[in-house]
Amino acid sequence: MAFGSFDDGGDEVMSEINMTPLVDVMLVLLIIFIITVPVISHQVKLDLPRAANQPQELKPDHIALSIDATGQRFWDGKPVDEATLDSKLAEAAAKQPQPELHLSADRTVVYESVAQTLAAAQRAGMTKIGFVTDPNQQ
Repeated sequence: MAFGSFDDGGDEVMSEINMTPLVDVMLVLLIIFIITVPVISHQVKLDLPRAANQPQELKPDHIALSIDATGQRFWDGKPVDEATLDSKLAEAAAKQPQPELHLSADRTVVYESVAQTLAAAQRAGMTKIGFVTDPNQQ
């Protein structure tokens, strides 16, 4: 029982590859894939409802309130007095969504008129007030 003798009689070189370990490894991998693939790709088909939802973006209206050089106020281009202005501001403040107040004033107007208009808008409950300017006017 000589496992690896050094005798000169057998100079035969083993030219075959032992395929048994390779086949064993491949069979083990095949079994692993056969077991795990159904677990990984296990799916439950559901028929989910489809809803076409498009958000409605309600853009609030805006009110153009302007003051000329003499202090006269204009509501959307129409002249208004102080009492009418207060009632229109209160009516606009009660709307939902509240409209934006765009205030534009002449460059030579007395600041007191602008301050009184802003105070009237605040008393009425207006929360969205913007100042409109025209940089091209000299």
